[in-house]
Amino acid sequence: MALDHAQESGDASGAEPQATATASVTTYPVAPGINLKVRSGPSTAYSLVRTLPEGARVPIYCQTPGQTITGTYGTTNIWDNIGAGEYVSDAYVHTGSDGYVTGRCS
Repeated sequence: MALDHAQESGDASGAEPQATATASVTTYPVAPGINLKVRSGPSTAYSLVRTLPEGARVPIYCQTPGQTITGTYGTTNIWDNIGAGEYVSDAYVHTGSDGYVTGRCS
């Protein structure tokens, strides 16, 4: 079943975070068994941009408060920006923290 929000954080193998050639960007695993819906803003009221497959990992460029969501990793109003105009609820991304793990989106 596809859910409205989630992101990935780290991979199941325990490997080190991945980095790009120009800047270090940590990726996080999406909750196991979740097809995560990516929204155009920090709420399920925003349009669906795409759906991430099970086992996906996502970068978190910034985080912002939005709609409160209950998911695999608890209840939170934190939404992760994973790309230009792409947001997922932090409730489905394994960041290892209940709070912000990067700067707030401006």
